[in-house]
Amino acid sequence: MSVTSLKSRDHNIIVALVLRMRFCKVQNKFMAKAIELSREYMQLGQGGPFGAVIVKDGKIIAEGWNRVTSANDPTAHAEVEAIRKACQVLNSFELTGCEIYTSCEPCPMCLAAIYWSRIERIYFANTREDAAEIDFDDEFLYQEISRSLEQRKIPTVQLDRSEALKIFEEWKQKANKIQY
Repeated sequence: MSVTSLKSRDHNIIVALVLRMRFCKVQNKFMAKAIELSREYMQLGQGGPFGAVIVKDGKIIAEGWNRVTSANDPTAHAEVEAIRKACQVLNSFELTGCEIYTSCEPCPMCLAAIYWSRIERIYFANTREDAAEIDFDDEFLYQEISRSLEQRKIPTVQLDRSEALKIFEEWKQKANKIQY
């Protein structure tokens, strides 16, 4: 290998590292905002210590924080709140091209909402094990999801499937439906 090719390769590595550092700095700014929201609204008594921001094209388009106790809504997790706001901002039920920065690894409900919204990347700070250490333990939900209906803690009974299937058939035949 020639000295010129080594210098060129070294230059490319340095350029890549500088670009990655700049990218990480931007990412860290978004994560810092999610963490700041978690602290601010926890201290205000709005809910648990969780915050999230949704970013599109390098800009925060929505913020969310845990409002479970202040809104009396068990679904008002930071990620879900941010998703709701981002969908309003974009006037869309999907968030293609967006990233979410959240102060904690998403719980099963939030993870499902992230997938349904088509967010393209998840960044998180605290792990679900960290959350369990402060009594936000979702492990039983991960276990419940994989159990059969008969083995779940909450009794789950199927009723009137034949009637409900008629509506599904109508949907299947509906010409002007919006796919999602």
